[in-house]
Amino acid sequence: MSDVIRTEKHDDVLVITIDSPPVNSLSRKVVEGLASAVEAANQDDSVRAIVITGAGGQFVAGADIGELQKAAEDPKAAQLGGDLADSLENIEANAKPVVMAIDGFALGGGLELAMAGHRRIGTTRCRLGLPELRLGLIPGAGGTQRLPRLVGLQKAIEMMLTSSELRGKQALDEGLIDELVEPDELLDAAIAAARKLAAGQLEPVRASQKDDKLGTPEMAEQMVQMAKAMAGDKIRNLVHPDYCLDAILTGVKEGYAAGLQRERENFLKCLETPQAAGLIHMFFATREAPKVPGVTDQGFEPAKIEKAAVLGGGTMGSGIATSLLYAGVNVVLKEINDEAAEAGRGRVDANLQSRLKKGKLRQEKYDDMMSRLSLQTDYAGFDQLDMVIEAVVENVDLKQQVFEDLEKATRDDCILATNTSTIDIKVVGQRTKAQDRILGTHFFSPAHIMPLVEIVRSDQTSPQTLNTVIQLAKRLKKTPVTVGNCVGFLVNRIFFPYGQAAGLLVDHGIDPYRIDQVIYDFGMPMGPFRMSDLAGVDVAKFAGGIMADAYRDRTYLSTLVDHLFEAKRFGQKTGVGYYRYENGKEAKPDPELAQYVEAARRDAGNPPPLDIDDQEIVERVFFGVVNEACRCLEEGIAIRASDIDVASVMGMGFPPYRGGVMKWADMLGAKYIYDKLSAWHEAHGPLYAPSELLASKAASGESLLK
Repeated sequence: MSDVIRTEKHDDVLVITIDSPPVNSLSRKVVEGLASAVEAANQDDSVRAIVITGAGGQFVAGADIGELQKAAEDPKAAQLGGDLADSLENIEANAKPVVMAIDGFALGGGLELAMAGHRRIGTTRCRLGLPELRLGLIPGAGGTQRLPRLVGLQKAIEMMLTSSELRGKQALDEGLIDELVEPDELLDAAIAAARKLAAGQLEPVRASQKDDKLGTPEMAEQMVQMAKAMAGDKIRNLVHPDYCLDAILTGVKEGYAAGLQRERENFLKCLETPQAAGLIHMFFATREAPKVPGVTDQGFEPAKIEKAAVLGGGTMGSGIATSLLYAGVNVVLKEINDEAAEAGRGRVDANLQSRLKKGKLRQEKYDDMMSRLSLQTDYAGFDQLDMVIEAVVENVDLKQQVFEDLEKATRDDCILATNTSTIDIKVVGQRTKAQDRILGTHFFSPAHIMPLVEIVRSDQTSPQTLNTVIQLAKRLKKTPVTVGNCVGFLVNRIFFPYGQAAGLLVDHGIDPYRIDQVIYDFGMPMGPFRMSDLAGVDVAKFAGGIMADAYRDRTYLSTLVDHLFEAKRFGQKTGVGYYRYENGKEAKPDPELAQYVEAARRDAGNPPPLDIDDQEIVERVFFGVVNEACRCLEEGIAIRASDIDVASVMGMGFPPYRGGVMKWADMLGAKYIYDKLSAWHEAHGPLYAPSELLASKAASGESLLK
């Protein structure tokens, strides 16, 4: 039939196999080939029924994201969804029965294809879902109409809004598949079901004709409102969840055909939104981030990391140890004394117990992980380790001593990593001769939850060492972003102007609580002052001092943080910082903050208050971040602009639907940002001095992403 579709007759049943590695995505070629194969089966009188399946233990993992990206960039190219929807309508209406044999993933367009069949056979390892909302889109080939009719309105809304999946047994229980078999039984079971359908021994189920699970329009309205309320902050600033729910409701109120038409209209509207552009960009950026030219493309065989040590059992060290245990690594947790070691074990246990109580971890898995954790207060047996991750306090002398000790205690092929968030890794290891196997593994807190790891290489880190740690990060289910060595590395460095700009605005009369609200409304999890309270005002002062020393030529330091530090207002952990905390967590504006703000303004010379709108607050806070990101590209600290996007989203919570700081900046345009920075540079000094790369992009009109 084609190079992506195979057909094979099993007497009176035609098996159509989608064979388009690696994930059988529904490219235009696959959609057209599938339609041709079904039509050929209909023309063959010897064929009484059809089975559609996927090659390589995979059904269909979704639409071709590359084609979706082209469609988002050029609406004229958006015909793929319409072609697929038409093909699926034809499959469902087909006179000859069609059975879907589902192994592996049936996601997005793959599930929409499966739901168009007259019977679905799934394996015990199959996974089904409609995750289009992760891309700023909605299902565009009948998913908003067929899924509610098969699993009911409540489950369908939940699956689409949360992009969640049903596994084999769950899918059977919910009615999404009709039969559950082991993988090696799938084809035989599907062929048998196809023959029974053809013989009238089974009744074909056409999802479009099933309305019994939808309920009344009034109930549907209530369910939609409840879903929005429960989603809450997760759908803040997003338009595509509303488009999705609108299509679902239309189908309930006006029938399947009207719902299908509304789905198509809303799908095309989503394609034109900057949110879709941002989220599709993030999809590709995340896939690209682990690739390091000259390292991951050279065929280096990563070393096996089977036993590792973590030095320091505090919040960060225990989180790293937890991640390693999850990945099957045996972990030694080293501390300065038995009491500290037991406290570290307790933190690891608490991390695992939390997931155990939520049903996200089985008891036997928990028991296994805790059995693979051992405690030490010395370096005995460190010559048996494959890797050591240091997570002690941010003190240069201490870290240098630790690495000097590690060089003596470990084999000469043991990887030595530091979790420092700011200190130059060459300085950390400068008293050793092990620079080729030293790098930074900068986890973000909480380390067992946050998805990003900055892997910091020096000019002496060997490619083999780097490749091994990149592969380990992927094994930990983290996204590794490899960065160059400098103070603050990538994330902390590009965001040091973020807090400084916020401080400058306060010194110029802008209420810190207003700044936080504006930045939250923009899409950040919290504003800069609330974030400082969460991390600790004392920590922010210490880290800010390191960054200011390193980048003194473009620093603005408000004294507001100093006044809070002197008053021992250290943030959430002390119950008061920029905010006052009731019940330990709930942040409330504190009228007493005004006296510290006034003191900081006096220190700044009481500059005239700024009269600016919310948009300018966003720009003044974030354009410095974009500017510093451009410097990181100039210096080779970041490999690609898209790596900065991944790091900003996963490390600092920049809204993913904006595509990361560089994608967002690119949508605004380099010249617009350059002109704003130039004006603020003249008014406020070096904090806003435009970088050479930004100036060059502004002059040439070239994209910031290239």
